[in-house]
Amino acid sequence: MILMTNIFIIIMLISNIMMFLSIILSKKSFMDREKCSPFECGFDPKSSARIPFSLHFFLITVIFLIFDVEIALIFPIIPLFKLVNFIFWTKISFFFILILLIGLYHEWNQNMLNWTN
Repeated sequence: MILMTNIFIIIMLISNIMMFLSIILSKKSFMDREKCSPFECGFDPKSSARIPFSLHFFLITVIFLIFDVEIALIFPIIPLFKLVNFIFWTKISFFFILILLIGLYHEWNQNMLNWTN
């Protein structure tokens, strides 16, 4: 038990010495204060949080996330072509990509992909 206590004390001592040395030797200055402030996607953190937000920007972000997740779901299909029946996976892949294309057509038809609006 005493051995465990000694090891714990030594570990705490070494970690405190390393933290103290990093504080002393760091090159932080008053000019680095702006780097430490939070960056909220271009918004000023000291201004009001209730400013108008572009709905079009939000829709483009949601579209990107949907297609990003769907692409991540397509990647595991590629190695499975060798393991499972080729015709079965071809039908499933075709159906999956067809759903993606229908969604893209719907977004295009609703002018969600048009930046000029």
